[in-house]
Amino acid sequence: MKTDVLMLSYSGCGTCKKAQQWLEQHGVDARVRPIVEQPPTPAELAKWIPQSGVSVRKWLNTSGQSYRALGKEKVDAASDAQLVEWLAADGKLVKRPVLVRGSRVLVGFKPEAYEELFASP
Repeated sequence: MKTDVLMLSYSGCGTCKKAQQWLEQHGVDARVRPIVEQPPTPAELAKWIPQSGVSVRKWLNTSGQSYRALGKEKVDAASDAQLVEWLAADGKLVKRPVLVRGSRVLVGFKPEAYEELFASP
């Protein structure tokens, strides 16, 4: 199944590897973009965050070093615009993987969400 699917992924991320395995097992040919070297741009985030159906705060990788370096208090006090700036500047701050298919965007990996996304043409 050749689809226009983009996955922002980090090679050292176990969750990203599971998501890539799922895609391969289901015959989905996704373009993989290294999220650390090429984080989402502010323009992509402006489009993708609403399409994902989750708030910008759900885009944060809260278990990563970048998040810990900022600190919970600083993140809690930040505006959504500030968070978007940080996400665009540091791919490791972004919850992974990010999967983009048309107007649908998934953040993180849940097999049932992938099933639902690829069940519809």
